[in-house]
Amino acid sequence: MIIQPDYNLSITTQCELLSVGRSSYYYEPTGESPENLEYMRIIDERYLNHSYYGYPKMTAWMVRQGHPVNEKRIARLMRIMGLQATVPGPHTSKPHPQHKIYPYLLRGMKINQPNLVWSTDFTYIPMPYGYMYLAAVVDWHSRFVLSWTLSNTMDYIFCLDALMGALEHGEPIIFNTDQGSQYTSEHFTQPLLDRQILISMDGRGRALDNVFIERVWRSVKYEDIYSKDYQSVSELRVGLSNYFDEYNHRRPHEALDYATPAEVHYG
Repeated sequence: MIIQPDYNLSITTQCELLSVGRSSYYYEPTGESPENLEYMRIIDERYLNHSYYGYPKMTAWMVRQGHPVNEKRIARLMRIMGLQATVPGPHTSKPHPQHKIYPYLLRGMKINQPNLVWSTDFTYIPMPYGYMYLAAVVDWHSRFVLSWTLSNTMDYIFCLDALMGALEHGEPIIFNTDQGSQYTSEHFTQPLLDRQILISMDGRGRALDNVFIERVWRSVKYEDIYSKDYQSVSELRVGLSNYFDEYNHRRPHEALDYATPAEVHYG
């Protein structure tokens, strides 16, 4: 079925019925040059295993690889991608000045059961003629991917869609995010507060302690996205659906004593 603007159901309702994120419905290829898109893919692959790279270090590394780039250009591309170094420093992005910031609650906590802590993040997805963003919600203990959404913009809507999809599986005691404006927005925090879910936010911009979802990004990119080279958003959506089904239900995890996330999450 194809979403039709002139149909007797609203775009929002059609998206909900088809499990399509509203943001990704309006996807259009971006105006970045092919050269910049290639640089963004290079940056993304490097950042996956070197998340402490800010734009100065990333620029220096790319110049050493023979790419004629400067810090201004790499800073802009990393900003588009939502990337910054996972260390304190002058380049750490600041939260929205009008949004409430919540304290980090997980320091020293032993997370030994499902639904104790969930966390969320989003990552950049390269496409042939542009890019998308993938958001996901993960249970820390089981590594189970509770929900995921796609968007062509970094607004709060697709992050909120991921949250609401995850809440269909249950509720955690604590929900952890970074201090990005998508997550500090009242639109995002209110559903958590309404359910009396404790909100935890890492204090260093991009969550250093959000290691489990960062591992999900590495897995999905190396095992699926980079090898499949999806040509369209519809192909990407189908591919990710298949991948996360495999990841949750059939892929054994060494950290889980080779059980699957679903086996651990649902017992």
